[in-house]
Amino acid sequence: MTVGFLLRVLVFGVLTFAAAFVGRAFTARGLGPWYDSLAKPAWTPPGAVIGAVWAVLFALIALASALVWRAERPVGYTVALILNLTLNVLWSYLFFARRNPAAAFNELLVLELSSLALVAFAAPHSRAAALLLLPYPAWVAFAGILNRTIVRMN
Repeated sequence: MTVGFLLRVLVFGVLTFAAAFVGRAFTARGLGPWYDSLAKPAWTPPGAVIGAVWAVLFALIALASALVWRAERPVGYTVALILNLTLNVLWSYLFFARRNPAAAFNELLVLELSSLALVAFAAPHSRAAALLLLPYPAWVAFAGILNRTIVRMN
């Protein structure tokens, strides 16, 4: 590993975890009585599990982004990444801060498409990056099923 690669991991780590931090701030606004009062399916993961999965996913996004940027600065990937992180934060805002699971679900459909686009934009630059990103759209799809189920149950 070169110093340049480690620096890219650090830069993308700061970017992705900044998005996570903002999303977490919105999430905190909805946790407690409101979220606890929602009917949720029995298969809803505990909050600690959800947080741990997101931490791993954001780390994978940072690492994948550093791999994509190893040889060049791809515009398509960069735009997809910024859009995706913005949509990720927006979901937390809609679901928790606005307390609107239905709007959050509709937005999550776009988030899922953007997470798939991120994989597609990474693939021509780094197969390893694309593979590292694959758990992300899988988790977003799971989150979408959970989000939709919560909408139906409430």
